[in-house]
Amino acid sequence: MSGVPEDTISRGLPGEQSAPRTRREARERYRGTDRRQARGLPSTSTGARSLRQAAQPGASLGAGHLGLGAAVLTGLEALGGIVFFLVHWDDYANPWPTAAAWALFVVAASAVLATVLTYGERLTGLAFGLICVVLACIVTLDFIGIWPQHDVGHTATASMAAGFALLPITTLRPAREVIVAIVTLGLAFVVYAVVSTPLTPATLPGIVTTVAVTIVPPSIALFVVHRFRQLVQRELDRVLVQSNVGAPQFAVGMLASDELARLDLAAEKLLDAVANGSDPLPLSDASSSVAASLATELRLHLIEGRRETWLYHAITESDHLGRSVAVADPSALAGHLTPAQRDGLLQALWQMVGDGRSQQPGVPVVSVTLGPVGTDGHPVSDDTMDVPVVIESRGVPRRRLGPAAWTALQRIGPYTDTVRDGVLHVTAHCVVNRHPQM
Repeated sequence: MSGVPEDTISRGLPGEQSAPRTRREARERYRGTDRRQARGLPSTSTGARSLRQAAQPGASLGAGHLGLGAAVLTGLEALGGIVFFLVHWDDYANPWPTAAAWALFVVAASAVLATVLTYGERLTGLAFGLICVVLACIVTLDFIGIWPQHDVGHTATASMAAGFALLPITTLRPAREVIVAIVTLGLAFVVYAVVSTPLTPATLPGIVTTVAVTIVPPSIALFVVHRFRQLVQRELDRVLVQSNVGAPQFAVGMLASDELARLDLAAEKLLDAVANGSDPLPLSDASSSVAASLATELRLHLIEGRRETWLYHAITESDHLGRSVAVADPSALAGHLTPAQRDGLLQALWQMVGDGRSQQPGVPVVSVTLGPVGTDGHPVSDDTMDVPVVIESRGVPRRRLGPAAWTALQRIGPYTDTVRDGVLHVTAHCVVNRHPQM
């Protein structure tokens, strides 16, 4: 006999990854390997592709419209800067370096626009580095041209446009790269102002205004794009979770579907090896271990499949709810809820979670407890039963919950709410059928 225990599932077929020991281990492994791609969703699903696209640094899922608006603002600022420069041409002791800076700006902007229109709304790291070098040259030329005036606050033009040039880039590159460019540009202005311009009550307001106009717009654009992507990802998450509203009382989720597909493939390979004689009977120790592994995992699916309701899958398969919501449903009572009650419960959870940040590490933002049935005030009859649904919310204060949250709670059933120690407690009476048809 081999020393390999048959009740473990740590070995697999040649060239395959070892099988997990439990469903939880399988789920965590799957989430760990694919979270960078799709935040825990199956890599081949539509939701996974959508979330990967939303998380990409390029202008995707509507961010391209933000980039278009930012490009229009950049063009308007550049046009105003050119007009200002031409009007004050005679005031410059040496206007040609600034003129060269504007010429370089126009050429670079045209090249970037042509590249985006030709190859799509993507900007490689090499291209972004080249753009930063060009912007540095523009700033340098403008600083050289305005040096004799010794008043950067009232004479800088092309160098200020370099800050606006970062506006559309916020939709095309990761935030950390754009932040480095903004900080570098701001420091260059501060150092140049200190070196070239006398700091007097007459010049200081102009310097502050120039620096602010240069670095504040791209900073605001960066924040807007970041929040927009968060909004898109959350709405995609809600759409994926909403599919569980119409699920049967007990069903496998998206992650379990991929696990079952993997088990099916492994079983087919093993049976095919036995059928064609490549792995003759009696099975070898390695093949016996694989067969035991498959049997163990299938038993786990069979057992846990009778405990994992639609609510369990809705929480665990959601990147946002999975980090913020804890569910206690030992009797699998959530499976008895009607679609309208399920939808109301999910909508209320989304409203109560908020940004998903808990003040106490390790404490869920929202806790949901279903049952037990038959307690005082929750009667049970032959056909129906009153399921107590207790929700504790630490995410959003009661005064900040909008009408949508209370309307969603009413769809679950009659409820009462109290606030204790800053935690909102909601107890809903959810009358359900004891023998659901779903």
